[in-house]
Amino acid sequence: MGEYVSSNGGYDRDEKYLTTRITRDGHDGYPVEPGRYRLIAARACPWANRAIIVRRLLGLEDVLSMGICGPVHDEQSWTFDLDPGGRDPVLGIERLEEAYLRRDPSYDRGITVPAIVEISSGQVVTNDFPQITLDLSTEWREHHRDGAPDLYPEPLRDEIDEVMDLVYRDVNNGVYRAGFAGSQDAYEAAYHRLFDRLDWLSDRLEGQRYLVGDSITEADVRLFTTLARFDAVYHGHFKCNRQKLSEMPTLWAYARDLFQTPGFGDTIDFDHIKRHYYCVHQDINPTGILPAGPDLSGWLEPHRREELGGRPFGDGTPPGPPVEEESVPATHTPLAA
Repeated sequence: MGEYVSSNGGYDRDEKYLTTRITRDGHDGYPVEPGRYRLIAARACPWANRAIIVRRLLGLEDVLSMGICGPVHDEQSWTFDLDPGGRDPVLGIERLEEAYLRRDPSYDRGITVPAIVEISSGQVVTNDFPQITLDLSTEWREHHRDGAPDLYPEPLRDEIDEVMDLVYRDVNNGVYRAGFAGSQDAYEAAYHRLFDRLDWLSDRLEGQRYLVGDSITEADVRLFTTLARFDAVYHGHFKCNRQKLSEMPTLWAYARDLFQTPGFGDTIDFDHIKRHYYCVHQDINPTGILPAGPDLSGWLEPHRREELGGRPFGDGTPPGPPVEEESVPATHTPLAA
């Protein structure tokens, strides 16, 4: 997918994104407009999962439609193999690559999710995943549902940005640095950096329910999508095996708290997650064998984090149930138990 670049045994993520923004004033040529764009995501991908969660928490389903790619792709592109005929029903394309090439016929970088596509032109507008979710919170505000939480409150933005930067470098991207390391030294450096940061996060969260402030922010969304995949794929597949998440009491309780919060766990498809990592990364798992575990029932165990106080949605309210066509299949989640 052009996403992984190894050099000198280390791991470098291709961060050359299409940075065009969809904004209230349309200064990049793409103003916020209900029904004009389509979010293309994949439940398997942690970066796309962020956009799925934020879109749901803010109630943008009727404003920004969503297409879901299948969990297994080839080296060329994510595909719409979950849809009838293998085509996205709105864009009419089989491969996400088609939307990138409509934007730039010579595009030669990663065909990544999430991507926001302009429906009329069929062109990708942006795949800048860190900015996409921030813009959904700020630039799309007038289209949020009643009771939508403020995931990026202005008084806390400096602290949120600082925490998100540490989480990205050492945790979100840190698991990939370990998993795709090309040398023992590079792997061990990434491994220790990851678990040192997880220890730091555990200490931070021991006495407070959320990462910044007393309600859920963008920082929690970004950490959650990595934690949700930790035991299922990162612990074994990426060799991040000092401990399982379920063996780190504070982080495990924090992750369960978010998982059981509407808008978080109901976006997690463990089947897609495992099939993506274990089937696509053939250099790491050449047999393509899927692990049978882990046991998912623990995600529903009481977490007791409410004893720390805090208000999950601040002055807002929880989102309603997912719309039927966007619900995770019952066999792919413990929430259906």
